[in-house]
Amino acid sequence: MSAESDLPPNPNPTARSADPSASVGIFDSGLGGLSVLRAVRAVLPHERLIYIADSLHAPYGKKDDDFIDDRTTAICRWLVAQGAKVLVVACNTATAQSIALVRETLAIPIVGVEPGVKPAAAVSKSRVVGVLATQVTLRSARFWSLLERYAGDCRFMLQTGHGLVQAVERCDTSSPELMALLESYLVPMLDAGADTLVLGCTHYPFLDRAIRDIAGERLQIVDTSVAIARQLDRLLDADRLKNDAPADPMPRFCSTADGKSQRQLAASLLHLDATVEHVHIPSRRTSVAESDLA
Repeated sequence: MSAESDLPPNPNPTARSADPSASVGIFDSGLGGLSVLRAVRAVLPHERLIYIADSLHAPYGKKDDDFIDDRTTAICRWLVAQGAKVLVVACNTATAQSIALVRETLAIPIVGVEPGVKPAAAVSKSRVVGVLATQVTLRSARFWSLLERYAGDCRFMLQTGHGLVQAVERCDTSSPELMALLESYLVPMLDAGADTLVLGCTHYPFLDRAIRDIAGERLQIVDTSVAIARQLDRLLDADRLKNDAPADPMPRFCSTADGKSQRQLAASLLHLDATVEHVHIPSRRTSVAESDLA
């Protein structure tokens, strides 16, 4: 994924924070956006961060378009209500489907993510590139526009990563079952001569070691979480929203589920002993279902 950096004005603004000390809001359907949070903390160590995982409704990859629009809008509105000064939609599926809608609704700077087609085409020597992404991302107009603009003479092998998001959500990054599934996706790419792999979902960087165990150094992995953090850095500079004072080093972690997997992944992969708040974020498509569970 790469930073999705079109930032058009929003015609229907709502309240936004102009306070540099306010938080950066980071949203993902589940835990994958923690890979983006990791990069943001490294590039922007003084920023206060609030991370929300919609784990109760994850994964988004097989949801219908209206559901993704509904949840993305509701959660971004919630982050604005928490005082966020800028939003990072750290979910390829939500970016591909819903970021234009959110920008029409909220007068707040927004950074999205998208698969790293352009950098992959630039570095591939064999001119064969594998792409692992969700079903929604691979069918989206945004993704096909990227291919049309940047693929050039590269052959892009597209593979839906069925089961990979679910594996990361349950903190499985190395089980025999996960390795067999990942191998079924990667071996055809390797056999076809791919030398580059685009990770088109923010969950997938947590599978980096598993990918290396299968492919060794035969695949150059394109994971542009750092590019997203740098785009956020540029945006905060441009809007004079960068926080230069030391901030609380512990992000605020929130989840629409119980948060157990989020806390476990934050501990094992980010080395943070985090408390995860359970939050209720109703929306048109989920309020009835969630009330039935209460």
